[in-house]
Amino acid sequence: MKKLDLDQSLVAKARELAARIARPVEAMLEAHTTVAIERAVLRLLGLDGAVGEGVDARPFPNLVVDAVRDQVGLERGVAVPVFDLILREGLSIEGVAGRVVAGEARFRWPDDPAEAVEATAEGAREADRRILDRRREREERIRRLGDPEKPWLYLIVATGNIHEDIPQAQAAARAGADVIAVIRSTGQSLLDFVPEGPTTEGFAGTFATRENFRLTRRALDEVGEEVGRYIRLTNYASGLCMPEIAALAAVERLDMMLNDCMYGIIFRDINPQRTFIDQHFSRMVHARAGIIINTGEDNYLTTADAVEEAHTVVASQLINERFGLDAGLEPWQLGLGHAFEIDPSLPDAWLLELAHAQLVRELFPESPLKYMPPTKHMDGNVFRGYLLDGMFHLTGVLTGQEILLVGMMTEGIHTPFLSDRDLAVENAAYMVRTARNVADEWWPPAEGRIRARAMEVLRGAVDLLRRTAEGGMFAAIERAEFADISRTP
Repeated sequence: MKKLDLDQSLVAKARELAARIARPVEAMLEAHTTVAIERAVLRLLGLDGAVGEGVDARPFPNLVVDAVRDQVGLERGVAVPVFDLILREGLSIEGVAGRVVAGEARFRWPDDPAEAVEATAEGAREADRRILDRRREREERIRRLGDPEKPWLYLIVATGNIHEDIPQAQAAARAGADVIAVIRSTGQSLLDFVPEGPTTEGFAGTFATRENFRLTRRALDEVGEEVGRYIRLTNYASGLCMPEIAALAAVERLDMMLNDCMYGIIFRDINPQRTFIDQHFSRMVHARAGIIINTGEDNYLTTADAVEEAHTVVASQLINERFGLDAGLEPWQLGLGHAFEIDPSLPDAWLLELAHAQLVRELFPESPLKYMPPTKHMDGNVFRGYLLDGMFHLTGVLTGQEILLVGMMTEGIHTPFLSDRDLAVENAAYMVRTARNVADEWWPPAEGRIRARAMEVLRGAVDLLRRTAEGGMFAAIERAEFADISRTP
């Protein structure tokens, strides 16, 4: 519902600038590959397994890509040299990995690659069938069990031990959560390989592995049958293994993935060019798998002032929208992120939060926006924290946010207890139940401060987009335009 009477010529200009920003970046990424993309290709073609377990694993995709790079180079991709070896020696793809481990694989680029190219294409068609089968499986379960009414309540579970995460995730679903995020161990985004098997020793999160995905998906399917609604599972496809984790999410039927290259660039200092290239591939996989992505603009406000830098969130959302659509994602898959992070001691802070949230809602009417709770200004006062979370949930309901990450009163104190999560879901559910129809009744005055603030932020976003279009995306990142952090190209 349009309440702000936004200047539509300014909105159109913002999207035109976002497209101008994206074009040169996409020309760069379409001409390049990365080691992570080539490993993801092998995983999609069926290569699985590792030498070793957990974080000590040496995954077969890494070993094969390293061998092809050393013997042939990766400029034309890994698939043709691998299928050439399969055809020459009658191997399976697992057999290729065995040869590599034994030091006996001899890769080449064939003089006539036509046969290997056709074998690669057939492998790709089979990979596509597997992805679409899992997508259809999700759709059938939603038809049979029913889809929760929006806003979806999104809850984080993160103990470090997958066998502890699973009962906590199921308990969260029983309490009313609709989306369960089993977040990754701290620092996994900087691992240049995917750990192997079920893991029990993560830090402030559980390692993202294929087996952990499989175990959690099965557990949420079980509790979904029990509670009579489809429960969504999410994880993180970002960092050095972004394409590989996207591939694993597709084949293990995850439903939602954190997927934003800017987070890895700004907050993890990962190579910007590699990360944009990886993001495009991972989003193509997510698009095909029917996965909703979540972007990370909310993180900007943890290092930058949420009032002064609100326009950077909107500018980044518009850029993310363009990159997402160009990768094949549909608007319903673009869970663009924003946050309730204004200092609560600021007079009229809630007025500003309403203005920001309504602005984003109206800019992206077809997208299931992911709204993040207060974190930066949460302290040890759990009563004040519970009130702030209630204000956040109320703002989310009043402005039609569709994915509410449930706020935790113990944010910043400890990993939440089951009782903390139960109270948090109760808080969110109360606001959804009591304020849902108020959303249709409140309307900011045409000359009021809410609309004026929204237009101020939109104009700031357009100015930032114009500067970025003139100098380029990588120059804007180097100038610390986003999150007040500079990263060189």
